[in-house]
Order: sequence, then structure tokens, then C-alpha cells
Amino acid sequence: MTEPVRLAKRVVALAGCSRREAEQFIEGGWVRVDGVVVEEPQFMVDAQTVAIDPAARLAPLEAVTLVLNKPAGIDAGPGPDSAATLVTPATRSADDASGVRPLKRHMSRLTAPLSLPTKASGLLFFTQDWRVARKLTEDASRIEQEFVVDVDGELIENGLALLNHGLRFNNYAMPPIKVSWQSEHRLRFAFKGLQPSQIEPMCNAVGLQVVAMKRLRVGRISLSRLSPGQWRYLAPHERI
Repeated sequence: MTEPVRLAKRVVALAGCSRREAEQFIEGGWVRVDGVVVEEPQFMVDAQTVAIDPAARLAPLEAVTLVLNKPAGIDAGPGPDSAATLVTPATRSADDASGVRPLKRHMSRLTAPLSLPTKASGLLFFTQDWRVARKLTEDASRIEQEFVVDVDGELIENGLALLNHGLRFNNYAMPPIKVSWQSEHRLRFAFKGLQPSQIEPMCNAVGLQVVAMKRLRVGRISLSRLSPGQWRYLAPHERI
């Protein structure tokens, strides 16, 4: 019988590396114990077979950003029934072409910095990266968002022009935006400096009731073919 030791210690012996390098190999998902990837350096091993992936490389562990297609009716914020619970290894899109190697650590410490109403569906970011979080909060007014909005009702005279520019709420003039008809019951909104939650009261003000709305794009990032309830990694080359 062998004395159980930390996985990091076993990797030090196998690779002839420092303890910190061994921890990087493990946390990077490069180490298997009896054929199963283990990402915890403190994992205890004794007689198990420990193997290091031949392709293993020492690299800093980068914070990741995920793009989720949130279904309507699910809250975007934190909570036991929120959209965050949809971010699991099983719901990653099979079409994810980001090239990011999935790790368990990517499923933790995620925040959703750009709001999306519960009623709405579509693109929602989850990120570990403080730079992305700051861009989607402090710089949000400079990033264009695109929505499609299904509506019922009868548009008042000059209503489309008012949606584009002219509505006021609480003595505050709404910023100029781009609103156009996509079909008989569907509007396209493209805007900066507007909260998605303001779309519904804007529609109500011109005689329309919102049936459904979906965020298709934020900056350069679009929902594309991502299925509802699925997510993908934001690729390293992509910029919001």
C-alpha cells in the first residue's frame, strides 16, 4: 500500500517541475487520474495511474466569457432559478468554434453584467473577466444593442417617428434610436444609451403591446445560430 499524496506532488515527481508548475498543469486540465481529468491539485492519490497529457503546456489560466441564448421567462440575475443555472457542461453548444478548452473552473464566479428583462429572450453574457464586465457596465451606453420585438395593437399616428426620437418619460427625453418594421407585427430596435427594460413602455406609449422580444446582438457579438438554453465561449479573437 502506498501513502496517499496530493496530486500536485505526484505530478512534480512525474514531470520534474516545480509545485506551482504542477498546479498549473492540473488546473489547466492536462492531468488524468485513471483516465479521468482531475483539476484539483489537492486531490489525493495513492495507487492510481496519473498521466500528463503529451500536449500539456504551461500557460496562465485566462478568465472566460460565455454567450448564452436565454429563453424567455427566466431571470437574468443570480438565484436558484436564474439563467446562470443553464450554464453547465451539458448545455454547451455543439457548434462552439471558439477553440477554448472547457474546464470546470469556467462554470464558477460568473457574473451577468448586461441586463436582460425576464420577459425577453436572447443574447446574455456571463463573464469571469473584469475587463469584459467593466465594458458591459461602464461603457454600455456606447455599445449598440439590437432587438426584435413582436407587438400587437394599433400604432398611433406618427408612432414610428416617436419611437425613433421624441418620447419622454419622467421629463427625460429618450435618446435617438433606430426602429423599423420587420414584418406586420415585428419591430427592430437598434440603440445605444437605452435600457432594454425601456422597450416595453416605449411601445405602450405609441399604442403597442409587447408580445415577445429577443436580443440578437450586442456590439460585434451576435446570437447567430445559438439555440435557446445553449451557450458558447467568446473566442479569444472576438471583441464586443
